[in-house]
Amino acid sequence: METSLHRSLKQLYATQGSRTEAAVRGYRADVLQEDMVVEIQASPLGAISRKVADLVQHHRVLVVKPITHRRVLLRQSSPDADWNLRRLSPKRGCLIDVFDDLVRFTRVFPHPNLTIEVVLVDEEELRVPRRRRRFRRPDYRVQDRRLTAVVARRRLATADDLLGLLPPAVPSCFSTNVLAKHLDSSIWFARKVAYTLRHCGVTHVTGKQGNRLIYELPRASAAEEELMVAC
Repeated sequence: METSLHRSLKQLYATQGSRTEAAVRGYRADVLQEDMVVEIQASPLGAISRKVADLVQHHRVLVVKPITHRRVLLRQSSPDADWNLRRLSPKRGCLIDVFDDLVRFTRVFPHPNLTIEVVLVDEEELRVPRRRRRFRRPDYRVQDRRLTAVVARRRLATADDLLGLLPPAVPSCFSTNVLAKHLDSSIWFARKVAYTLRHCGVTHVTGKQGNRLIYELPRASAAEEELMVAC
């Protein structure tokens, strides 16, 4: 079922003369802008990897990946009530969270015909109660997600664009433990980032420190270093 968030983003990228829900090579594209296919993917990117891998052989493809910056949770106090129970989720998202999905998209990205646009959004999540039938399952289901604001956008067209998502202080050589400290993240997330950078060709492994791989970022050329010093 299409969410309101998906529908709003589809309208945002539907330029004049474009078509929505268009048939393209046996697939259904969210938006078709002349020869460019726009895919809105709020779910994991891995779910559309085969579709995108096929489409980029014949079309330019823009994959729009929304990341939730802030989320307001809405509930009903009773089945007939309005969405009168509101609270702000303590979780905060940022652009670098896209690595959670990119780790399963490295067989497709990068590609000359593929661009990923990460869209940081504020949203409302409408939750309705349900009976918990299994342990650890939530006592609600998400009925809808609604877009309230677009906070930021970042386009990733080449593997080097991934470096722009990292903090400037990340050293040129690092292990996943060091990377986790600079990202202020868990070691598991740092491993996803390191894996993605390596398999996209941004970094390479230079050795090991114990059981941990040591990754190296590309060095700036002499001309680039002189420019950075001048700035």
